[in-house]
Amino acid sequence: MFNPQDLWKERFGTFAKETGSYLRYIFNGHLVIVVLFLLGTAAFYYQEWIKTLQPDFPAAWIIAVILATALTYSPFQTFLTEADKIFLLPLETRLANYFRKSVLFSLSLQSYLLLMVLAVLMPLHVKVHDADFKSFFILLAAAILIKLVNLLIRWHVQHYIETSVKLTDSIFRFFINTVLVYFIFSGAQLIFTAVPALILVFLYMYFKKQTAEKGLKWEQLIEDEERRMNAFYRVANMFTDVPKLRDRTRRRKWLDWLVNVIPYRQDFAYSHLYIRTFARAGDYFGLLVRLTVIGGAALYFLTYGPGQIILALLFMYLTGFQLLPLWNHHQNKLWVSLYPLQEELRRKSFTSLLLGIMSFQAAIFAGIILIKGDLVFGAIAMAAGAAFALFFVYFYSLNKLKS
Repeated sequence: MFNPQDLWKERFGTFAKETGSYLRYIFNGHLVIVVLFLLGTAAFYYQEWIKTLQPDFPAAWIIAVILATALTYSPFQTFLTEADKIFLLPLETRLANYFRKSVLFSLSLQSYLLLMVLAVLMPLHVKVHDADFKSFFILLAAAILIKLVNLLIRWHVQHYIETSVKLTDSIFRFFINTVLVYFIFSGAQLIFTAVPALILVFLYMYFKKQTAEKGLKWEQLIEDEERRMNAFYRVANMFTDVPKLRDRTRRRKWLDWLVNVIPYRQDFAYSHLYIRTFARAGDYFGLLVRLTVIGGAALYFLTYGPGQIILALLFMYLTGFQLLPLWNHHQNKLWVSLYPLQEELRRKSFTSLLLGIMSFQAAIFAGIILIKGDLVFGAIAMAAGAAFALFFVYFYSLNKLKS
């Protein structure tokens, strides 16, 4: 006899076992040490920046926008698989308890995110609004309650197939959450705070009534679940091989010039393969853009000269390390091994691409330092970045690829 409680326990157990096995590799990696160093540096400068703030600083609005973003984004962890739309679809009316547990589990995960976000924003609130750190747990409880209402609203919105309804819901809830959080952190009267809170509650009641006769959109739920797990697999793939990682290819026609500069010759076959993979497959190109933008912004606001050099090299290391899985991106494709080319040509093509990417990033970082007027440290950053790129590509990465 079908028991949704047993199904939930089985799915959750499988999820916990699988993610736990990959988390061991992630937290044992030295990349975590680098990330902790960056977080420590960011925390130091954040505290120094807070000390300079005046009482008229719009802290409430900044906190409201950041926290509202975390509150509005409300995904679900349903543990659904491709086969469920065949085998579980006839049992949909008996799965209420299963999806109720999904909502609670999603709430617990996202409450941890709220905890971290609020912990970061709390010193800003205390400094500008002369508040007390003792109010942290009251604010956290209020944020979790608001998150629960947002999750319930989003769950019922998932019953719609129209993308426009989901987009409108997200935008509307973001503005309501922003106003609500602003009133909470600005110390507004209770009557003002109650108005956006009641709007959220009424919004939940409205969508609950509207979707009472609607069925679940199984394909969308399964696709969302696969997308979330694939994001986790992509992170884990930086530390160990992940057989379940699914490739996603995105056509970026505006990057075709990268491919066109490579000659069409047999000995450049691997070069074409890797440059196209970097530009179109997985999240390699997006990763480079994100880390370059974040690193560039951090360098722009950092004034300590030697610290700029260290920070630039750290972001170059993060980029290079996370691009190493590109080497094995096609390892399970038989046709690649049929190339009538030597393995050395493959290695040369990969290292040339990696060196070009890291050199480009070093030039961007050095250029940002030069724009600030730090000519000496800008030149040092360029030289240090070039030297680090050569060391990483021809010594560090080659040892990694052999292991």
